[in-house]
Amino acid sequence: MLEEFKKFALRGNVVDLAVGVIIGAAFGSIVTSAVQDVFMPIIGAITGGLDFSNYYIALSSSVQKGAAYADAKKQGAVIGYGQFITVALNFMIVAFVLFLVIRAMNKLQTQEEAKPLPETPADVKLLGEIRDILAAKPKV
Repeated sequence: MLEEFKKFALRGNVVDLAVGVIIGAAFGSIVTSAVQDVFMPIIGAITGGLDFSNYYIALSSSVQKGAAYADAKKQGAVIGYGQFITVALNFMIVAFVLFLVIRAMNKLQTQEEAKPLPETPADVKLLGEIRDILAAKPKV
């Protein structure tokens, strides 16, 4: 069983997947930082510092009116729709940033593919012409 596990763990696809997950986690940290430290402050400045995270609906009479969302959750049942809106906005921004990154990578990849092919050598061209002439002759 140990030998079988070793074969599985060291298979190429598993190692590639592990590398992909690790790089994905690191890339996720970069994107999260870009959203929180670059884009959200800009959005906050545009919207006048609008913060949805403390918007909620109290479902219990024991929740004190005007309390912060974290305190209201401790006091009783609440629906934190503001927190949901904040997370949804963060998701949309992260998805858009990823879209821009992938789009840029695709453009770079198509530019590499669009490079002209090397010139066909003269002898290969001549052989191609001979082949075409022979193919055009009627067979007897």
